[in-house]
Amino acid sequence: MRINKYIAHAGVASRRKAEELIKAGLVTINGTVVRELATTVKAGDKVEVEGTPIYNEEKVYYLLYKPKGVISSVSDDKGRKTVLDLLPQVKERIYPVGRLDWDTSGVLILTNDGDFTDKMIHPRNEIDKVYLARVKGIATKENLRPLTRGVVIDGKKTKPARYHIIKVEPDKNRSVVELTIHEGRNHQVKKMFESCGLLVDKLSRTQFGTLDLTGLRPGEARRLNKKEISQLYNAAMTKSK
Repeated sequence: MRINKYIAHAGVASRRKAEELIKAGLVTINGTVVRELATTVKAGDKVEVEGTPIYNEEKVYYLLYKPKGVISSVSDDKGRKTVLDLLPQVKERIYPVGRLDWDTSGVLILTNDGDFTDKMIHPRNEIDKVYLARVKGIATKENLRPLTRGVVIDGKKTKPARYHIIKVEPDKNRSVVELTIHEGRNHQVKKMFESCGLLVDKLSRTQFGTLDLTGLRPGEARRLNKKEISQLYNAAMTKSK
């Protein structure tokens, strides 16, 4: 098995993150630093990442209703609460599939399956990520139309998105809009609305692929069943063909 795939299967990181670790010289096999992505791991090899031995674990998948005020990370150097603090009973080395901003709530998947993570976050697989945004300003078809063609944020154009105006409150100068995207760039939803002259003041991800928040309260999590995992995999594989 190639070293980046082995690291991903061990639940240390996604395959792309594993490649970064390898190139940085943070991975050893039997005590020797490896930097070549094509390096293979054989039975009996001792693999370490940043000095810590790694082993393949049972693959686990959790759906978390992430509340506001929690970091989508496995650790935080400022001592803030992370999503892992909400799942203390999980023994496997899980991590978030993508991320939600500190002040954004909603659907977040955590797993130790690197291949699954890559399939869920790669834009080409077109996994729907649905957000509900309360914005300052009046949302109209005219000012939101650019989102359906793609807008330039941070020098790069977004993929076409879908929107639905849920509610407009002229007396409060605010609106509620549902937005569906396939990407997961930094602060993407907020920046997309800002490009249309609307500022997000409340944001939640209500759906990720076939998953929603039914039955969960903020801070609660549950393990995904085989059917749910298969549905997500099938959606990714269908789009990638």
